[in-house]
Amino acid sequence: MPEIADQLAAVLARIQEAAARSGREAASVRLVAVSKNQPLAALSALARLGHLQFGENRAQEGSRKIDALADPRLEWHFLGPLQRNKARLLPGRFQWIHSLDNLVVAETLARHASAQGQSLRALLEINLTRDPRKHGLLPEDVFPFLDAYCERSWPSLILSGLMTIGPHGGEARATAQTFADLRELGLACRTRFGLSPFNELSMGMSDDYPLAIAEGATIIRVGRALFGERSSP
Repeated sequence: MPEIADQLAAVLARIQEAAARSGREAASVRLVAVSKNQPLAALSALARLGHLQFGENRAQEGSRKIDALADPRLEWHFLGPLQRNKARLLPGRFQWIHSLDNLVVAETLARHASAQGQSLRALLEINLTRDPRKHGLLPEDVFPFLDAYCERSWPSLILSGLMTIGPHGGEARATAQTFADLRELGLACRTRFGLSPFNELSMGMSDDYPLAIAEGATIIRVGRALFGERSSP
């Protein structure tokens, strides 16, 4: 798949350019290849090129790929909506959860992870645009969520930062402002709750990741720019 090599090189070059413009090191930005609906051959091609971080939106599809590839070098990020009845599939396969927005699901994840002797790094998904089609906590619900989280003892579930999706079809200024708002919210969370680590900002996708890097993204989630258009499920 030579086109994947070219597409990866193009994305890495844009990350380098965006980071340099912002006075950052490109290594401070983690690139997650969003591999939903992509064949195993495409993931294997990226892995052979040295890219080892992948993101899946569905617990069962992702679990099948993780089990089939069976490559301990790979790091897996769960990006999709969390369902309590699928939470048992995630610990031991995925290392990161980007879409936490529910305390009941958080408790279920923590319980399954603890039972397996595993740990998960989790990001709170924030619906900054208040789009009813999106999942995530509204900004005013973040502090109450963290109050409740801090009252519990879940060493197997490590809150590490925030995630958001930029406005659909938004202009660059509005998109950049959304990412800036997430950065400020993350700072407010660290200041108020003293959480450590809590410095991850997962924001930016194929159309807007340079804007996200300029506003402090530490993780970007890129699918189409790496793989081309998604195949049908």
